Amino acid sequence: MKSNVSYLGAWLAAAGLAFALAFAAPNDSSVMGRLPAFMAQTLLRQPVTVPEGLPSDRTLALITFKRGQRADVESWIQGMNLRNDPSITWMRMPVLNDPGTLTGRSAVEDRLLQHYTADSERAKMVPVFTDRASFVRSAGLASTDQVYAVVVNRQGEVLARVEGQFDADKAQTLRETLRSQSF
Repeated sequence: MKSNVSYLGAWLAAAGLAFALAFAAPNDSSVMGRLPAFMAQTLLRQPVTVPEGLPSDRTLALITFKRGQRADVESWIQGMNLRNDPSITWMRMPVLNDPGTLTGRSAVEDRLLQHYTADSERAKMVPVFTDRASFVRSAGLASTDQVYAVVVNRQGEVLARVEGQFDADKAQTLRETLRSQSF
């Protein structure tokens, strides 16, 4: 017959293990990812410090990696009526491999300026010159093959993330995250 002391010891060990696992479990930001900190500027040459200088506590970032992904981003802009809904703060964020020189970055920006001619489009466009693979890992994204719509806060935490073309159910998830308050 086992003594009460051994049962108590087993119980305490189990409780201690559960307590340790509770602290070791990943939190939301480590699971969802975190935008890296960087300095950028809109195509209107307005400086943006990401993440702490984002225009809202919760910002929708439409992230692309390839020129061919513009249509997918446009599906999100139209599907969520972003151009006409002032309640959502959003930006386009093409992530581009850094050419390494000011001349190279200027050439890329010039191509973007030719495509996005309206000031309203240029104000929302924040090109990110960095290593794409590092950005993908940090932000918790799967690859550069998809467009991502992410809700990010001023601490850089990715609060919600969906990928691919516009989908009404995914959009609802983003809207709920954009509206919810952090505690």
